[in-house]
Amino acid sequence: MDDSLDPAAQDHVLIIEDDERLAELTRDYLEANGFRVTLEPDGARGVDGILGLQPDLVILDLMLPGEDGLSICRRARADYAGPILMLTARTDDMDQVLGLEMGADDYVAKPVQPRVLLARMRALLRRREAGASVEEPRLVFGPLEIDNATREAFLSGERVDLTSAEFDLLWLLASHAGRVLTREEIFSQLRGIKYDGQDRSIDVRVSRIRPKIGDDPNHPQRIKTVRSKGYLFVKDG
Repeated sequence: MDDSLDPAAQDHVLIIEDDERLAELTRDYLEANGFRVTLEPDGARGVDGILGLQPDLVILDLMLPGEDGLSICRRARADYAGPILMLTARTDDMDQVLGLEMGADDYVAKPVQPRVLLARMRALLRRREAGASVEEPRLVFGPLEIDNATREAFLSGERVDLTSAEFDLLWLLASHAGRVLTREEIFSQLRGIKYDGQDRSIDVRVSRIRPKIGDDPNHPQRIKTVRSKGYLFVKDG
């Protein structure tokens, strides 16, 4: 691994990317914007790199030698709670959906636009930091407890296994319980971009969250889909 240390940097980013030129250009750009960056070109060492370094954020390419990005994301998720941003092919929607299903928090299409990448990274890091500053960080809905300070959810006392992005979406919906949130609102809040009418990432995350919080995916009673609008988190009583 090539670890470029910058004592003044606040956030450590691990880039798992075998395209040497792209990785180095991305590293240089991020370091110029105050990040500390570690490069890892070999997918076979990807999981060990994530778990050993525990970086603040991971940029993970989908196609890698040794082990592909989907497998790395899936295996690392059990012991890594930080955001994972996946690099995907521009035209392959299925790769994007599979990445989200494996636990990725967001994705950026290649060819990578540095400003877009930086904006997505900052949005992911901001959401994580925001949890510690909430005055009333715990919401309770029957057996479901959601704690925004610790970024954890519990169902009947058992910890719910949520990715960072899944927790963000669950908290957003739950903190607006009783009100329909449109996809436009959700995208604006969580990703800082406008909804393009085609992105399926929110729908994928809702489908993953439902069974984890005890909601029947076929007949949901807690997180309901409001046709042509968005999602409603149902209040108790």
